[in-house]
Amino acid sequence: MRVYLTVSAEDYPAASQAGRHFAHMAYRIGENSALLRQNLPLQTRGGLLCATDRGAPAVQNPAALCAAVLRECGRRGYTGAVLDFEEAPRQDLKTFAAALSRRMRETGRKLYLPLPYAKEAPEATALVCTAVSGGNYREYLEETVQRWGGPDRIALDVQRLRMDFCLPAPSGEGVPLDAAAFAEWSQGKAVYFSPDLCARYFTCTRQGQAHFVLFDDADTLARKLKTGTELGIETAFFQWPEVRDLAGSLPLG
Repeated sequence: MRVYLTVSAEDYPAASQAGRHFAHMAYRIGENSALLRQNLPLQTRGGLLCATDRGAPAVQNPAALCAAVLRECGRRGYTGAVLDFEEAPRQDLKTFAAALSRRMRETGRKLYLPLPYAKEAPEATALVCTAVSGGNYREYLEETVQRWGGPDRIALDVQRLRMDFCLPAPSGEGVPLDAAAFAEWSQGKAVYFSPDLCARYFTCTRQGQAHFVLFDDADTLARKLKTGTELGIETAFFQWPEVRDLAGSLPLG
């Protein structure tokens, strides 16, 4: 499995000591359907272009934006692009994703995008989040692969779990813990492994409230990659800030 680290220009020097493949989070959508680039060293070449939708204005000329993406891919030697879209899906961005998917395939490049955009872009590869907090992780991947037409249409978006659930948790929704809070909460706790969720957990009581904390470490993240490989999924992505402290123990091939 090829594992990409999604990195900013500032993080690239450190990340390059740990990984081999990178998605360069240096791009965003600007006014007049322009592709804007943050500071990126001129010598940066290879890997993937990675663009965010944060604060993106309406894309009124998707063909122009597609052309800009392809020019940048050619200039930097990128083999593909990632649409790291996190906001609620918009029709103008769906139209752009569909057009870019076709253009990337025509030029022999790959496009990776979130599941909500996958129906509009059948030539692209959909990003599937691994942060499963219910059910069975392997069955979830198997069902997703089947639903979207095979493992070549799926890539793993490996998100590191640190999630707190107040018990009982009928909604199944948890609250993310930052590194400092997690370190405090986990100190001295008995930790267990959930084979179904492919994650570790512990329980605790704070201010009279029972909590269930589900989390990943280097071992569970590696297991999630291995499960994906067994199902024929060939690509995975980590956000470098999430795994910086675990990089030496992860298979970042």
